[in-house]
Parts: sequence; structure tokens; C-alpha cells
Amino acid sequence: MGKKKKSYKRKRSGVLFIYKRTLILVGSILFLMIGIAALTSAGPAYRLSSQAITDWTRQLDSSIYLHILGNENKVFESVRPEEAPSIQLSAILMQMLTTIKPDDPRTLLGSEIPGFSLYENQIVIAGEGTNYTNLPIESAQPNHVIEEEPAAPEKEEEATPEEEQKPKDDSQEDKDDSQEEKDREPAPSTGEKDVVYIYHTHNQESYLPSLDAEQEDNAYNKNANVTDAGEAMAKRLEELGIGTIADKTDIGAILNENGMAYHQSYDASRGVVEAAVAENKDVSFVFDIHRDSLKRKDTTKEIDGKTYAKVVFVVGAENKEFEKNLKLATDLHKKIEAEYPGLSRGVITKQGAGVDGVYNQDVSDKAALLEIGGAENTLEEATLTAELFAEIFADYYWEAEKVQGGQAE
Repeated sequence: MGKKKKSYKRKRSGVLFIYKRTLILVGSILFLMIGIAALTSAGPAYRLSSQAITDWTRQLDSSIYLHILGNENKVFESVRPEEAPSIQLSAILMQMLTTIKPDDPRTLLGSEIPGFSLYENQIVIAGEGTNYTNLPIESAQPNHVIEEEPAAPEKEEEATPEEEQKPKDDSQEDKDDSQEEKDREPAPSTGEKDVVYIYHTHNQESYLPSLDAEQEDNAYNKNANVTDAGEAMAKRLEELGIGTIADKTDIGAILNENGMAYHQSYDASRGVVEAAVAENKDVSFVFDIHRDSLKRKDTTKEIDGKTYAKVVFVVGAENKEFEKNLKLATDLHKKIEAEYPGLSRGVITKQGAGVDGVYNQDVSDKAALLEIGGAENTLEEATLTAELFAEIFADYYWEAEKVQGGQAE
């Protein structure tokens, strides 16, 4: 009798197992058919398309994909940025389903508060004191441009009578100079090649203290402006053997001549940049130099008793290959941070409504927009920073040449 009961139980459990499997199979088929019917019968606005999938995934940080690929190939994990955030599956799913990032309230408020969507900037690397409350601000359209000459630069201190009377041993100095020349290795040089191009989309942006002005809408000048910082940078690069073109085209004049608005400045400068790159085949680095509109406390750094204008790198995220430009900006930021901590405010990307999003950076995979200082900095502080940047970039350039096996002329 006991054997019959056990046999009966085994048969029953076998039937139940087959029954469950059948139900799961039928249910799966029905679910699949209902899903296909829903996708094919839904209106175009509700269908799942490749564009919808693109929209879901494009908002995810690239480091997430590197992490996923790194699980299969450690090479990808090794190139994942050290400062990349840790991967949280719940946050990723929430971001894909709702476009809301738990650690970024702008993604929620941007669609609720009018005008808040303008701040679609992402801090890739936050420098000293940089956060979402003090991101770089595009200069407002100037109502007028001051044409007065800037204040005269301070004269160099004249030698004292004692110094003038002090005899000089010219022969000894000549000997020392001659020995230094013999000991010194030939400095690297790009020769006749111009490899750096510097220009200014907002070329009339200036600095209030140097204009003896107070109102921010007066921080524009045709004679003393951010182009002076660009020229100082170019001069220092040339001294360090790097051929450089410093373009001082008046983009503001092009806007006026063509009846264009101030927000079309990048359209106006695009032709200038494209022509320069086309005419100078050796140009590979393209820098657009601006000044910020933030307050002095956010844009100034004291180093060894001198005050400098801080620099921040802006990368247009709407450029299809912006990652290459982002790498350049990141490398330069790290190099600045290593030598002059706090001088760089970091690296940010910009996209979305109210900004250009490309900034002509698609003309080169080694392009960057630099904001040097703010309206409350002095022109001298900006030029000091420009010269420091030139020295740091020169080190970066020659190191890269050695790695790539390039031979300086």
C-alpha cells in the first residue's frame, strides 16, 4: 500500500511539473504576442524606436559603458577615469526610465522651472571651489562697446644712482653667457610650422579694473580686451619653440556688418576658424579664449604672492566627437593642477537650449574653449595666467611629441 502511494505522488508531481512548464511556455508566448501587438499597433509617438533607445542611453555617462565592457576586457576598465562615479544599478535604471539623476536636481527642476533647462552643463572635473552654483556664465549681449584707450601700464622701476654707478664686469658676463650657451641643449622647435591657433569668438570681452569701470555691461573694449591675453599666450608659446597664430579678428564687427545678433557669435567666428585651419595644414590645436562673467572670488587665485585669473575648460558636448576634445581639456587641467593647484577651475561640458553646444570644436579633435578670469579680474592677471598656461602647454606638447616619436626640427 505504501509503494502505491509513493508511486502516485511521483506521478502527480511529474504532472504538476509538466503543467507548470506548459503554463509558463503559453504565458510567455501570450506575453510576447501582446507585446508585439502593442508595439505594432501603437501610434508613432508611442512606438519603441532606435531613436527612443538612443535617447535612453545617450544620457548615461560614458564611464558606465567602460565599466560594463571592463567586466569582459580589463583593458576598458584601465582607461576608465579615476574620478568617474561608482556604478549604482538603481540610479542607472532610474535615469534611463525617468531621465532624472538622483545626484543632480537640475534633471528634475529643469523641466519644471522656466529657464532652468539652460543649465544643462556637466562638471566633468571640479576644480577648487567649482560646483553647480558657480558654473561659467556666458557674457550677456553688450549694449555698447567702450572705445577709450586702456590705462597705461606701470613703468618698470628705474635703477637707483648706486646701481648706475656700480661697475659691470662685461668680460666676465660674456664668459658666463658663452659657457651657458655651450652647456645648454638645443631647444626644441616646430620650425616654420604653426601648430597652435588662438582666436576669440567674444573678442571684445574685457576686464573692469583695467578699464576703470564698475558696471559689468561696461566690461567690453575694442582696444583692451581678452585678445591681449591671447597675444601674451602666443608670444610665450613662440619663445618656447611652438609656432602659434594669434588671430585678432574683430568678430563683433562681423556681427554688425552682417546684421547678426550677439548669440550668433560662434556662427560668425566659424568661418574665420575654418579658413585658418584650411590655410595652415600644420595647425592641430585650436584655442578659443574668453573671459567669464562670475565674481572675482570665484575667478582669482593667489600663487606665491601674485594674483592670477583662474582658467576653466569648456567642451561642447553636441560635437559628435567631443570625447577627444574632452580628453585634451582633462589632460591640460590635470597638468595645471599638478604644477599650480587651484589655478584651474576644472572641466565642464555644455549642451542643450540656450548654449551653442559645439563652439566650433568640430574643426579639430584638439580644440578647447578657455575662460580666463572673470569681469572683475584685471588684464594683468589674465595675461599672467595666459603665460603660465603657455608654459604648461609647451611641456604637454613636447612630452606628447616624445611619446609619439615626433622629431622636433
